[in-house]
Amino acid sequence: MNHPASYLRVGALALLWGASFLLIKLALTALSPVQVAFTRIALGAAVLVVLCALRGIRLRGDRRLWAHVAVAGFFASALPWVLFSMAERTVDSGLAGVLNATTPLWTILFGFLAGTQRDVPPRMLAGLAIGFGGVLLIMAPWDATASGIGLLACLGATASYGIAYVHIGRNLTASRDGGPAPVPLATAGMQLVAATGIAAFALPLDGLPPVRFDLVALLAVAVLGVFGTGVGFALNYRLIADEGPTAAATVTYLMPIVSVLLGALVLGEQIGPRVVLGIALVLAGVALTRRTNRPSPRRLPPAARVFTDLTTNHPMK
Repeated sequence: MNHPASYLRVGALALLWGASFLLIKLALTALSPVQVAFTRIALGAAVLVVLCALRGIRLRGDRRLWAHVAVAGFFASALPWVLFSMAERTVDSGLAGVLNATTPLWTILFGFLAGTQRDVPPRMLAGLAIGFGGVLLIMAPWDATASGIGLLACLGATASYGIAYVHIGRNLTASRDGGPAPVPLATAGMQLVAATGIAAFALPLDGLPPVRFDLVALLAVAVLGVFGTGVGFALNYRLIADEGPTAAATVTYLMPIVSVLLGALVLGEQIGPRVVLGIALVLAGVALTRRTNRPSPRRLPPAARVFTDLTTNHPMK
């Protein structure tokens, strides 16, 4: 990395995003899954709106832009965060963090189906096969004691991320109609503002139960929203700006380690040899799907550059 401070940002980002699953688990002792998701979205949106205001960045756009932002807000924030919160009622926080690492696999798969990812070389196909083989090993459908519904909810969340990043790569990062590309931090702020409104519609379903006063749980959801979501987004975009998406993708490999260690140290969660092997296969699969010797970005159209970058670096939103 070119900037010494980037190592600190990578470490901070891995800690913030890796700890998100522990914070969700703690928050669920006092709030419902929808309450946890809505609170973190609203707090993260507030942080990004303030950061944009301090930098003189305006959150504005036409109806078409806001429509694309709303789709991104639903698939990249509102839906997956509700699903992860629901899943962690039965799934260990460390295991949820591990399954989150499958996001690049889903992004490539949906990109291929959507026609955005046209080039899928054998190396990438092998990565998809190995990665999803690791998922199958982790889920262990042959084991009646496995938390099937919760694990499926985790996979639903990461699949939702994959859909979101294909949509973002096609509609929100490249310039539109020959104009300038949206400012990334502004797009992130708009996305969370839209996601806040979307998540509010889910409150009548599961967000109205009384919140039990538990200081640890309330602090957990506050840290999750302000730091894990708002500050985490800002750190991620700064890291990409300084080092590029490939260097920033290091976080993808550190997050599961952080989530597993925190789950074990704080909550006493245990992971058996089968899951450890599954984790190794998932991370190996993700590593294989990362492009090497890619064409120069200048030779690729903007949308193709963005999609390729998204397959190697995905924020835990």
